[in-house]
Amino acid sequence: MAVTALRPREVPAPQASAQVVALPVAARPRVRLSGMGRTLAERVVPPGAVLIVLLAIWQLAFSGRGSGLPAPSDIWEQSRELITSPFFVYGSQDIGLGWRVLTSLERVAYGFGLAAVAGVLVGAVLGQSALMMRGFDPIFQVLRTVPPLAWLPISLAAFMDSRPSAIFVIFITAIWPIIINTAAGVRAIPQDYRNVAAVLRLNQIEFFWKIMVPSAAPYIFSGLRIGVGLSWLAIVAAEMLTGGVGIGFFIWDAWNSSRLTDIIVALVYIGVTGFALDRLVGFVGRVVSRGTAE
Repeated sequence: MAVTALRPREVPAPQASAQVVALPVAARPRVRLSGMGRTLAERVVPPGAVLIVLLAIWQLAFSGRGSGLPAPSDIWEQSRELITSPFFVYGSQDIGLGWRVLTSLERVAYGFGLAAVAGVLVGAVLGQSALMMRGFDPIFQVLRTVPPLAWLPISLAAFMDSRPSAIFVIFITAIWPIIINTAAGVRAIPQDYRNVAAVLRLNQIEFFWKIMVPSAAPYIFSGLRIGVGLSWLAIVAAEMLTGGVGIGFFIWDAWNSSRLTDIIVALVYIGVTGFALDRLVGFVGRVVSRGTAE
C-alpha cells in the first residue's frame, strides 16, 4: 500500500495594514534677534558714546560767562524750536530747517543729476581712447581745482538768475570727479570682456549697458559719491550769496542777525544730510555692482 506524502498547507502571508505617516512640519526660519541686536549695537553704541563724550567736553569748555561759543545747553535753550520742529511755516521766509534743506536738495538734484549723466557719458567716451584721455586729462585736473564760488560770477552773468546759476555751480563742481573716475573705470575693463563683446558683435549701446557699466561700476560710483559731496558743499556756499530760502542763505542770515546757536543747529542739519546723501549713493552703487562698489 503506497503511502502518499502529505504536503504542508500553504498559509497566505498577512498583509501589512496601511498606516498614515505624518510628514514633519517645515521649520519656520527664525530671525536671530540677538545677532541683529548685536550688529545694531556695534554700529550705534560706539559713535553714540563718542558723541556724548564730545558734548560733555564742549559743555565744560564753553559753559563760562566769557565764552565766545555757546555751550550745548545754550543751543538747546535758544534754538529748541529749530531742533524739535523742522517743518514749521510762519511766513515766506520764516520756515523750518527741514523745508530749507529740501529746497537746497531740489537744486542739488538738478545739478548733480545733470553732472552724473553728462559725466558718465563723457567719461565713457574718453576712456575708450588713451590719446583723448591724455589730451583732456590736464584740462580736467585744472578745472576741478577751481573753487565752487569762483564759478558763481560767471554763472550769474550767463543766466541772469540766481536759481539756474546755483544749479550750474553744482553741475560744474560735481562733473569732474565723475568724468575722471568713469574714464579710469573704462580703461580698467579687462581685454577678455572686449574680446567677448567683439565675438558677440555687440553694438556700442549694448557694449555700454552689458559690459561697460557692470565692469566700471565701482569706479563710476566712487566718482558719484565724491560728486554728490561736492554738490552739497557747492549749494551751501552758493546760497550764501544768491539768497532764497535754502540752508546756505539761512546760515548767512543768522550770522547777520547774530544768532550763533541757529548756525550751529544748521551745521548739524547740513552734516547729517551730506552723510545721508553719501550713504544713499553708496547703497545704489552696491546694488548695481553687486557689492563691489566700495
